[in-house]
Amino acid sequence: MKTIQMLIAGFGGQGVLFLGKIVAYQGLIADKQVSWLPSYGPEMRGGTANCSIIISDTPVGSPIVAKPDCLVAMNLPSLDKYEDAVLPGGKIFVDSTLITRKIEREDVQAFYIPATQIANDMGIPTLANMIILGKVLSEYPEIGMEHLEAAMGKVVSAKRANLIEQNLNAIKLGYEYKGE
Repeated sequence: MKTIQMLIAGFGGQGVLFLGKIVAYQGLIADKQVSWLPSYGPEMRGGTANCSIIISDTPVGSPIVAKPDCLVAMNLPSLDKYEDAVLPGGKIFVDSTLITRKIEREDVQAFYIPATQIANDMGIPTLANMIILGKVLSEYPEIGMEHLEAAMGKVVSAKRANLIEQNLNAIKLGYEYKGE
């Protein structure tokens, strides 16, 4: 497996850190070398939030992701801030419900997922992050879905275990999303 450097960014409350934790735990369960580095503004909900994830077969020297292979932008300020940082040949995943502009670069792959709209339409308004995660997993088979349920069990608290199936269903919606 090649090393994957991922940056997930949005507003606090969009589940950015939760999404990153699931990806990181999948890597750990698959016996990969993993780094997960959260960052958020002091205002938490409504403020800025992002996390960097590195998954590799070799030891991770630094948790800093300055040039991601993969960017998940959950809001426009995040896309504006990080679009230029993505490596040529990288992939950018955009919640197109909240971000109406297109990617300006031609040397990356862009995926526009109306995750917030899909989540609202399905009656699961807080799971746009899981819908985008599903699309990311469909484009990164090396991360895979094999350990998804186990990773979800590590991240979701025992008192919210009843929500695991709903999260897995939202991931499946994103995984199967064919695009605009």
